[in-house]
Amino acid sequence: MPVIKAKEEDVKLLARLMRAEAEGEGELGMLMVGNVGVNRVRGDCLDFRKLRTIRDMVYQRPGGFEATIKGYFYQKAREKEIRLARRVINGERTHPASNSLWFFRPTGGCPGQWYNQPNTGRYKAHCFFSPTSANCPRVYGTY
Repeated sequence: MPVIKAKEEDVKLLARLMRAEAEGEGELGMLMVGNVGVNRVRGDCLDFRKLRTIRDMVYQRPGGFEATIKGYFYQKAREKEIRLARRVINGERTHPASNSLWFFRPTGGCPGQWYNQPNTGRYKAHCFFSPTSANCPRVYGTY
């Protein structure tokens, strides 16, 4: 059962985002990017208040994803990414992005915090950061 509302075009949009942001990190990396996106829609907190749809989340300004800003969000979603997007829309969580609202690719090690949000781990080149449950309880809710 989906944890956020998503039409087929939303699934494909999330799949494109996952591919653009983490194709080089494999399926797990793309699932983690998907987790962050779904958490932003579910969370309704901090920088992500009033995001109600995948489209709102993907194109959020300011605070959106680098792929949509810097021009490498042009590739069509393939069937593989579409399947991965459906998995995260249906509630699959992957650590360290399970409750994350942010990730970025540092040039060195992951900082302990980013914008006052604790680091929850690294996967390949990306560091993930999650809010506290007090700041964003819906991110920590059960699916």
